[in-house]
Amino acid sequence: MTRTLRPMSLALAALAALLVGAPSAWAQSPAAPAKAALSDAVRAPRPKGGEFFGLYLMDKKVGWLFTDLVLMPGEPQKVKSINQMVFKAMVGTRLSERNHREERVYEAKPEGRLLSFSVVQRGDGGDQTLEGTATADGGMRVVRKRLGHADEVLPMTPPTKERVEDADQTRVALLRKANVRGFVLDGMDLETYGISTTLEPSEQRTLNGVKVKLGKATSISDKEKVPVATYVTERGEMVLVDFGQTMQARKETEAVAKRMDLVEVFGLTRVVLPKPLPESARAVPGSVSLVVTGLPEKFRVNSYRQKFSAKPDGNVDVTLKAAAPAKAALKGRPLADPDGGENLKSTLMVESSAPAIREQSKKIIGDEKDAYQAALKVNAWVATHLEKDYGASADRATDVLRQKRGDCTEHSLLSVALLRAAGIPARRIDGVIYMVNQDGVPALYWHEWVEVFVGEWTQMDPTFNQPVADATHFAFGTEGNAEITPLIGTLKVLEVK
Repeated sequence: MTRTLRPMSLALAALAALLVGAPSAWAQSPAAPAKAALSDAVRAPRPKGGEFFGLYLMDKKVGWLFTDLVLMPGEPQKVKSINQMVFKAMVGTRLSERNHREERVYEAKPEGRLLSFSVVQRGDGGDQTLEGTATADGGMRVVRKRLGHADEVLPMTPPTKERVEDADQTRVALLRKANVRGFVLDGMDLETYGISTTLEPSEQRTLNGVKVKLGKATSISDKEKVPVATYVTERGEMVLVDFGQTMQARKETEAVAKRMDLVEVFGLTRVVLPKPLPESARAVPGSVSLVVTGLPEKFRVNSYRQKFSAKPDGNVDVTLKAAAPAKAALKGRPLADPDGGENLKSTLMVESSAPAIREQSKKIIGDEKDAYQAALKVNAWVATHLEKDYGASADRATDVLRQKRGDCTEHSLLSVALLRAAGIPARRIDGVIYMVNQDGVPALYWHEWVEVFVGEWTQMDPTFNQPVADATHFAFGTEGNAEITPLIGTLKVLEVK
């Protein structure tokens, strides 16, 4: 009933931006302007027509990528980067597909500015187009276009530090034989994040039966925090991109790249348990203890719900607890965000300042001043008014409110928007939840729920109408962060206590 596709597809859409313009051959195009006038991102040309990659999750093809970077015909002082991702998989018995395409235009000179961009999203998550144009102060005027809606001018983005070299940091680093640091305006949330690429020692690998020397560089975004390792031949052709240990982009012809497996992501990505969890895990208050492996230290953050203890053999003891917030801690709304305001922010996806969201939030909560009681009302309303539909998806809270159906991500996204609109800090939580599906196998499935600050933090699950998310919820990250994706396929539960 939960779903892996959404966090994975969003993560890959962001991570795929690192590939823009990377694959290439070293030969200089005779039609290009003099090298001295061009950025290093442009000076190392690439095969005409761009390159395709098959996208693999745990060795099963779930999509394809296309990337290119070219001087614009008739405008030699401008360069366009193109990046497209298609993600396609079975979600239970439903086929879900997402198409994300970005085009960006830069000045072609060294440190050339980002002049414009377009982001086109189709399929799972909803359809929309974002068109951005640079303003005189370096900011971006962005227009959102959606079928059935009037064009919407979004709030002006602050000046972006993104430069043409950031469209192709891997190739710039290889050309300069030096590490590169820059910035990228994210096409999903329109925020600017730092991004860096580090040169690694070259490696010997066998390609098509022949041993070849591959250059290697690792890129990491301050948003995603997932190391992305790229492997490039001496001729400059990228052949492999590793997104952690479970996802890869492999260079393929267009025909092969677009030939995909129909992968059922539930069964592929679940964490099978050695035995069912005890009933005490579902009680509130309640708890459960596990012994796990494949959990990096950065995920072992002790909190009011989760405790970790490393064992001598390298495995980790995990204790999950669930309890209602202490009555003495509860406060009235509106509340200040203990994290400085991020959990009250209206964003391109959360849209808590949208009139429809604010109006619905007021209808649900009414005159209730107690933040916890107000949050309980929101949780119950979303749980009872959204149809459980695991093939209907939306990336924006207003779309969820309009269609009133979806899976765990839609339930959580709308809940957070309604809570923030009421002055209650809230955020989405990504992790796994215990379930036993039709095949009778006890397992943890990837899931999303909500954390709310009501004087202290507490967690709720609007998908399953839980006022307190029970101890079968094991959290790893927040807000659909791609940082958790390397856990897929590597996290294992060895013992249930």
